[in-house]
Amino acid sequence: MSLVKNQNKVLFPSLLNEIFKNDLLGGVQNYGTSLPAVNILKDENGFELQIAIPGLNKDQVELQLDENVLTISSKTNQENTETTGNYTRREFNFSSFKRSFTLPDTVDQEQIKANHTNGVLNIQLPYKPAEEPKTKKVIEIM
Repeated sequence: MSLVKNQNKVLFPSLLNEIFKNDLLGGVQNYGTSLPAVNILKDENGFELQIAIPGLNKDQVELQLDENVLTISSKTNQENTETTGNYTRREFNFSSFKRSFTLPDTVDQEQIKANHTNGVLNIQLPYKPAEEPKTKKVIEIM
């Protein structure tokens, strides 16, 4: 499996990271979005992806299969409003991610299954069944 490269390319990313990594007080700030951690396991039955998505429920995550590219994405918007006395406090939180994986030809795309348990999305990518070896056949000449 290989990761599909992001279309938004940044020139000299390490230079930009050095320029913008510290705030005025010397602390490190994360101005970008973070991608969820992914474990890729392989055994005799196929592959398994384990994606850490704490705080998200299964309705907030979308899985798409296009050709042989599996895309996992989420987009959430939260708004909190609190009115007390003469002021109103509003907080907004927007988060999103998108990860794409190119599936090998050995994966049976019709049998892909996913489940969500305790903040971890598990995706089973089973191998295609082994093809029966072609048997040798003698053709009689008439």
